[in-house]
Amino acid sequence: MNKSSRERHTIKKAARCAFPHTIPILTGFLFLGMTYGIYMNASGFSFWYPMLMSLTIFAGSIEFVTVNLLLGAFHPVQALAMALMINARHLFYDISMLEKYQGAGLKKFYLIFGMCDESFSINYAAEIPEDVDRSWFMFFVTLYNHIYWVTGATLGGIFGFLIHFSTEGLDFVMTAMFVVIFMEQWMKEKSHTCSVLGLLLSLICLIIFGPDRFIIPAMLMLLAMLTFLRTPLTRGGENQ
Repeated sequence: MNKSSRERHTIKKAARCAFPHTIPILTGFLFLGMTYGIYMNASGFSFWYPMLMSLTIFAGSIEFVTVNLLLGAFHPVQALAMALMINARHLFYDISMLEKYQGAGLKKFYLIFGMCDESFSINYAAEIPEDVDRSWFMFFVTLYNHIYWVTGATLGGIFGFLIHFSTEGLDFVMTAMFVVIFMEQWMKEKSHTCSVLGLLLSLICLIIFGPDRFIIPAMLMLLAMLTFLRTPLTRGGENQ
């Protein structure tokens, strides 16, 4: 077997090995992606928007938020701050994956771009067989999940365009998604200090700044508070 054949065999083997790990993500991403596509259509965008945005942004939560940003006034600084705060956890994901990404070559750029919660969970925790190339395995996990999301968003945009039905209340899906994320995080926490702080500071900023302007001040206050309380919060976590 020559070098080219061995390379193709390595890639195919990694692709086959990675696929079963992503099957649970397939159902969730298709459903949520379709919801996102329908939501964009209901907001007045053609199916090209969810397709291209899911392809180039690929950051679930911020894609839903981007719909409101596109419909509102042009505030690039606010959009940047929103994206950084919502996806700030990915900074810690990247740090955790530095060692695993060593030797990935050019694939590393796509692995960094395509990292989402689900891909990180699989690539970080999966027991990859010794005869399967690790970097190609992680590449295909990321690629499969990306394809699922783009497919779901595109189908949602197309169905929303072709099938006319009442979409009243569909925009609540974003609120519901964040509530679910919050509840999952709440159940995983040993201490609810950070979550309670987030709720209290958000409520205070909502009262002071109003429903249209409270998000950025709340996030900045929360960041400052967590930075100030970092040492006691860390010690508290170690003592539990």
